Amino acid sequence: MLTWEFLKYEELSREILYEILGLRQMVFVVEQRCAYQDADGRDDHAGHLLGRDEQGRLVAYLRIVEPGRRFAEPSIGRVVVRPELRGKGLGAVLMEEGIRMCTEIYPGVSIHVSAQQHLRRFYERLGFHCLNEGNPYDEDGIPHIEMVFRPPEP
Repeated sequence: MLTWEFLKYEELSREILYEILGLRQMVFVVEQRCAYQDADGRDDHAGHLLGRDEQGRLVAYLRIVEPGRRFAEPSIGRVVVRPELRGKGLGAVLMEEGIRMCTEIYPGVSIHVSAQQHLRRFYERLGFHCLNEGNPYDEDGIPHIEMVFRPPEP
């Protein structure tokens, strides 16, 4: 069972920001062996969704970037689950919570993701659809595809 916390950038303490950056670097830089600029100037224009286990350890994270900062729509990115907890459905739970938060903040608006190509089916199961015919592009040496989630009509 996870507890969720959603914080704006200005609500992040130094300790929480350090936890977030540590988890992101553990996966995106070290595990994926990808040297890239994680501090991309978007964190301060995003909401941060943190999932903590029973011990209070940060085990899942994503950010929701404001519309117009990367894409016209709000976007979900930096989706990460601690390596030892993968394969248990936690990524889907994280994304479902992220979609819920995003649609609460931006009702009726599509959600954009820049997804690693190998995760296409994962995002499709969550209701995302490929843009640009699913043509991959290189982002930091990893093939990515643009995908969008369109909320149901009211």
